[in-house]
Amino acid sequence: MQSNGSPAPPGRVPRPGRRATRTAGTETMRGSPVTREVGRTTRDLRRHNRTSVLTRLYLHGAASRFDLMKATGLSSATVSNVVTGLVADGLVAEAGLLDSDGGRPRTLLEVRPGYAQVVGVDIGETHVQVGLFDWTLDTVATATYPMDEGRPEPAVLAELVRAGIEEVTAKAGADPAALLGVGVGVPGAVLPDGVVHAPTLGWSDVPFDMLLRPHVPAPLHLDNCARTLGQAEMWRGAGRGAQRAIVGLLAVGVGAAVATGSPGGVTSTTSEWGHTVVEAGGALCRCGSHGCLEAYVGADAILERYGRLAGLPEVPSAGRGAGGGADTEARLAALVADAGRPGPAADTVRATAEYLGIGIANLINLLGPDRVILSGWVSAAMGPAMLPAVRDATRRHTLDYLRRHTVLELGRLGPEQVALGAATLPVHELLTAGGPLS
Repeated sequence: MQSNGSPAPPGRVPRPGRRATRTAGTETMRGSPVTREVGRTTRDLRRHNRTSVLTRLYLHGAASRFDLMKATGLSSATVSNVVTGLVADGLVAEAGLLDSDGGRPRTLLEVRPGYAQVVGVDIGETHVQVGLFDWTLDTVATATYPMDEGRPEPAVLAELVRAGIEEVTAKAGADPAALLGVGVGVPGAVLPDGVVHAPTLGWSDVPFDMLLRPHVPAPLHLDNCARTLGQAEMWRGAGRGAQRAIVGLLAVGVGAAVATGSPGGVTSTTSEWGHTVVEAGGALCRCGSHGCLEAYVGADAILERYGRLAGLPEVPSAGRGAGGGADTEARLAALVADAGRPGPAADTVRATAEYLGIGIANLINLLGPDRVILSGWVSAAMGPAMLPAVRDATRRHTLDYLRRHTVLELGRLGPEQVALGAATLPVHELLTAGGPLS
């Protein structure tokens, strides 16, 4: 056989096991492009099988090998081989026995929380919160840094991220360089090159990825915080089991993620829900338009309405671009505490609930989700007080046949919900890769 790719001499046949393939007049053998393509295909298949098994265990909990066969459609031999590899890699461990009808008990398998740790970062409008989680998203340590200015410098926030990673890993005695990754959620659009547009922070074309990388010793992931929060609610929160859930993030800004569940995982995309119009020619929004939902249910807008009703000194509005501040959360908490009796606070909560219900009804009428989840720190602060009124307003503005199939509830992820959402980014990458693949 000639080694330069020339055709073999007439009458000469390739040796058994060395298949020849004609491509554009050349002959290719083992070690050639065709063989490399076969190798890639085999590796891709192996990755797919590992991803299927690992994702099933991660999202749905402990299962036997037989359960994994039914859930993934893989053969018994393939599941056994995949499980053996995942156990050897430390991703999966045995979790006891499950009695079976008339047969031997089945061994249960589950993901190992101790396999890795991740950091999630919430770049909010009022604070920066950094959380350390095990890779199953149980909280290990958190650090929160209030922001004293409405439009913080990106470099200042990058430094806070560095300090937060250092603080939470020190609390847990963890090595920052050994983290599975660091996920960062920002209240704005993240372009593929890491450039961020975040109107609530006053950012336009900010290369935040480049600012962060020198401070982050582990793989860095950057995305919109509403999308990552939607993913977290589907994985670990109120969205579990939903086929299509809308997760609304209420803070100074307002966003939403549309999350779709499937046997293979979760797909989450963001929408500019806060900039859909709920009142023609209405209140000025920070985006420059009028009547946007955010101009009625964003934190600054709520406080401005309360100030007007209570005759308080004027506070900066979302339309004029205040963008938060260290005392915004405290002021909103005080408003909610005062809403239990008739007066401006109660009227503010009622008006907020009405506009929010209209915004939710628009989403239901457009998308027909089976679940709508209200998350974010404004939802946590005001949700229990206004949820009945929100449900009533939603009912009045939603088509009957769609409303009957939609559940409206509050998020369940706790105070570090947005940081936890950001932490799903490195975990999602690990699941997609099927873990380390040698």
